[in-house]
Amino acid sequence: MKKRKWFWNVVLGTIILVLPLLLVFFNHQTPRNTAHPPQSTQENSTTHGEQSQETSANAADTSTQEEPPQTDSGDQGEQPQEKPAPEEKPTIVWGIDTASKIDQAFLQCVKDNYGEPAVIGRYLETKEGISMGLTKEEATLLHEQGAQILPIFNHFTDATGYENGAAEAKEAVSYAQKIGIPEGVALFADIEPKYPVDEAFIRGWVEALMESPYKPGIYGVLTPESKLSAAYQSAVSKNKQVQDQTILWSSNPDPGVTPKDQAPAYAPGAPENVNISIWQYGIDGKTCNIDTNLIQSSVLESLW
Repeated sequence: MKKRKWFWNVVLGTIILVLPLLLVFFNHQTPRNTAHPPQSTQENSTTHGEQSQETSANAADTSTQEEPPQTDSGDQGEQPQEKPAPEEKPTIVWGIDTASKIDQAFLQCVKDNYGEPAVIGRYLETKEGISMGLTKEEATLLHEQGAQILPIFNHFTDATGYENGAAEAKEAVSYAQKIGIPEGVALFADIEPKYPVDEAFIRGWVEALMESPYKPGIYGVLTPESKLSAAYQSAVSKNKQVQDQTILWSSNPDPGVTPKDQAPAYAPGAPENVNISIWQYGIDGKTCNIDTNLIQSSVLESLW
């Protein structure tokens, strides 16, 4: 009996010791309940990802479709257009020109009887019986008085032929350099109404001066019917730079010499497509030997 009792005690003890271990072991091995098996979870995740991508793509397409097409700002009629700044009209200054040599007494005569000129036209070198040439000393005096000098070249009587025009331009350059006229100043060819003139001479004069340190200028009677106007416009048709580079000085019309404060409104009478920058509105003043001029301020930088 004792042996049987001992045996059962051992079995019972063993069961008591082993049973908890078995319970822990089986509890660890038993899979937990999940909403989806791993494979199903993976497939579902993939499906959701694809759906998400499709949704994003659709959203992007919708967003793209809903955005209004961008147009160039220049095509939007409702946008106000910026108005170009109005061109500034040049102011007009008063001046004179003379064939006489200028000294202090001559300047005083002009100031007392006509006014103080901002510009004074003078001839390059002396032409016997016609004009006295500008000297360095005279130029210094005029600059000390605050006047700018407009250089005039009149050493020819025939304004025809290209080579002739180029040769006269080179002679004018030589005179200008001799008395110290700086680069960038315009030299004006004096083409009188009685001179024969053609477009070739004008092109020769202009093109030669464009290749020199100076700028081309032309003086004459530029009316709609004058020979000079016709020659000039013909020269422009052959070389557009004749128009772009040349400063024009016209003596038409001629209402007569006046004091500065009685000068007429600026109104030279030239063809519509001929731009006149200097208007000699009066010739042969009675008190002093002067002609009177109105000059656009836009050309002052091209004077000396």
